[in-house]
Parts: sequence; C-alpha cells; structure tokens
Amino acid sequence: MIALWLVATAAIACLLTGWLRQYALSRQVLDVPNERSSHAVVTPRGGGMAIALTFIGAAVIGQWLYELPWSFLVAACGLGALVALVGFMDDRHGVAPAIRLFVHFAAAGGAVALVYQGADLGAVLPSVPPWLAGTVAAVAMVWLLNLYNFMDGIDGIAGIEAITVCFGGALVFAASGSELWRPSLFLLGSVAGFLYWNFPSARIFMGDAGSGFLGFVLAVFCLQAATISAECFFAWIILLGVFVVDATVALFRRLIRGKRIYVAHRSHAYQHAAERLGAHAPVSLAVGAINLAWLLPLALLVSLSVIDWFVGVTIAYLPLVYLALRFRSGVG
Repeated sequence: MIALWLVATAAIACLLTGWLRQYALSRQVLDVPNERSSHAVVTPRGGGMAIALTFIGAAVIGQWLYELPWSFLVAACGLGALVALVGFMDDRHGVAPAIRLFVHFAAAGGAVALVYQGADLGAVLPSVPPWLAGTVAAVAMVWLLNLYNFMDGIDGIAGIEAITVCFGGALVFAASGSELWRPSLFLLGSVAGFLYWNFPSARIFMGDAGSGFLGFVLAVFCLQAATISAECFFAWIILLGVFVVDATVALFRRLIRGKRIYVAHRSHAYQHAAERLGAHAPVSLAVGAINLAWLLPLALLVSLSVIDWFVGVTIAYLPLVYLALRFRSGVG
C-alpha cells in the first residue's frame, strides 16, 4: 500500500511540476543568473508549489485513512500552505522581507501553539518555562525554514536532502511507534516527483515556494518528534545535520567578517564544492550519501536509545563542521 502512495505522489508532483514549468515560462517567472548565482542559464522557478500541493493532498487523504494527528495536519498543511503561498508570491513579484519574515514567525508561532498544546517538553528543554520553550521553538522553526532557502543554491541539493531526511525520519518515527512515518513518506514521494525536473541540469527551480514549505514542514516534523521523546527529536536534528551545519557556520563566519547576512551570497560550503568540481550533481549526490551512510545510522541508534542523544549529535556534527570549514563555508 505504501508503495502505491509513493508512486502516486511522485507521479502527481511530476505532472504538476511540468505544468508549473509551462506556467512560469508563459508568465516570465524566471531566475536570471547574476554574480551570486550558481547557475548560468535563465531557468523558470516556483516549481516547489507542486511539492506543497501534492503533499497537502496526500496528508489530507492520509488523515482520513490513518487518523493522523490533527495538530500535525493543521500545522504542516494549513500553515505550511501559507508559507508556500507567500513564497510563490515572492517568486512571481517579490515580497518585502519584513512581510515575509512576519508570515514566517506567525506560521511558526501557530505551529508551536498547535503541536505543543498540553505536551511535555521537559525531556528536550528541561527546567525551561513553557513560554520560553515555545519562543525558542518558534525561532528555531524560522531559522530552519530560512536556512533551507539558503541551502537551495545548486541543482538537486534541496530535493535530495528532503528525500533522504524524510526516508530517515520515517524510520525514526516507526521506531518510536508514531504514525507520522506515513506523512514523512508522503513528502518523500512529493519531492521525488519534483526532483525529476530539478536534477542537474535543472529545468525548473523550486523557488521560495518550495524551499520555504519544505523547511517549514520538516520543522513541524521536529516539533512533533519533540512531543514523543528527546531521542526522537534529536534523531531528526541529526538527520538535518548537513543543512543545519553549513548554513549556521556560514552565518556566523559572515557575521564575524562584518558581512550583511540578509544579502544573497554563494559562500556556503556546498557552493564552493560545486565550483571546485565544476558540476552540481556530485555535490548533491554526496549530500544524499552522507545522510544515508553517516547520519541515518546515528539517528537510528539515538532513536532506539542505543547511544545517548548528546553523544550521537556530537559524533554526527563534528565531521560536518570540519567539512564546512574545509570547504570555506561563509568565506567569499
């Protein structure tokens, strides 16, 4: 049955992405290369709406069939749709950064209120007042949402990251006895259909509509994981390690150098690696390989309480920090 879900979501997302590509071409919704771009060809954007629409449809049907948590459905689909819509408007016409950030914080705050209602977060944030725990969670959500946008800078990387993280997340949720393994695979299938059009050389970009939506929904998965156990939550943090480390190291190094962090750039480690290799595909595939061969086993060991979560996160992140520094993340 789950194989049918995967095939159906991938096929629908693939068809929708193709239609959105024609729409973007006809309406001149195009990404024009500039000095901060990692691509050299004018390419349509906004294809990430196919991911959002397909996942939302699958999640709604899944809730009817499998009784998924309503808090997850409203947070991921309802508020996620708002994030995707603002991103799509930004792809088309441009949206003021202040308005975009306001929507991100409003969606994150709403998701925290929905998911954390009555939940005990003592295992994840011990001795922290509920109001402070909620504030930290909302800020972290906005950071994950935006860092996913920052990391969507070469062909295929954001799609491969989402597919491998969702695969690992499904295993983590299953090991924790949560039905959320199903929507994790719904998102995997939705991204796989889009990736057909986005794998190097990309014929369409996901744009802010897709990167924002993916970052937000993955953050909602993390919120839900925190209500299950500390082990489940930190397993998800391990799975997201490549994007979290590269984006965070780049942010701090640019801050130290006095750079304007809100200005687009191409100084992430993955961008330097793509420039060095002269191709996007090897870097995007390497991210997927790191996720499956390195981060996933550690995440499962943490989720099953075989190793302590702090030990697992430390072992997972240290090599990633080394790679970020080795490839000059935040420099340039």
